[in-house]
Amino acid sequence: MAGDAYDRFMGRYSRPLAARLADWLDVSPGQRAVDVGCGPGALTGVLVDRLGADRVRAVDPSAPFVEACRERFPDVDVRQAVAEDLPFDDGAFDLAAACLVLHFMTDPVQGVSEMGRVTTGGGWVGATVWDLVGHRTPMSVIREVLTGIRPEQDDDEVAPIGSADGLAAVMSAAGLDDVEVVEMAVTVTHPTFEEWWEPFQHGVGPIGETIAGLDADVRASLEQGLRRRLGAGPFELTGTAFAGRGRA
Repeated sequence: MAGDAYDRFMGRYSRPLAARLADWLDVSPGQRAVDVGCGPGALTGVLVDRLGADRVRAVDPSAPFVEACRERFPDVDVRQAVAEDLPFDDGAFDLAAACLVLHFMTDPVQGVSEMGRVTTGGGWVGATVWDLVGHRTPMSVIREVLTGIRPEQDDDEVAPIGSADGLAAVMSAAGLDDVEVVEMAVTVTHPTFEEWWEPFQHGVGPIGETIAGLDADVRASLEQGLRRRLGAGPFELTGTAFAGRGRA
């Protein structure tokens, strides 16, 4: 399943990041929360642990991700929907959060505005994005080695939302108050090169799609270059994200 494949390569980073975001948003028992762009459920799981399944809702535009999240959290109301048009009433939640999805939204300002609409006045609306512009994502090492093999346009440079200023601008434009942005770094230890590399082979996510689209010889050169760069393992990789929050 696409949800399982995505979770194997991104969940190992997004789960600890989701926990830190929940801490920063002061997620507390008794609150109602919605996970926007839930994917397979990294943030959904954190919210369920802290609030209970009956206090959590989740949405994602991808049917396979919705299915995966429903299977993992059968007592959570998980719906297929886009962030720009959330299927909830005004002020239905005490907080709304989106972990590593704003740069996938068609209209991030509208998406965050909708998150604010469904959050009660004064509640937190929060989001995280990788530092794409600063090349500090967990996947940046792949881009670096691949660029050395086959120079190409750096897609990260055209993703301004993947920066502190970009995230703050989106949240302010969405009408949130008291907007602030901080850095959150996540470090993961990988026991072997194979454990780290295998999940990227399934064509899931932007980097998986990039690798799947490579000619066989380029893909082999990429793997060899990464093995030289990272070693057999264990090794650590750190991804740095920006977390933003504002009051609805």
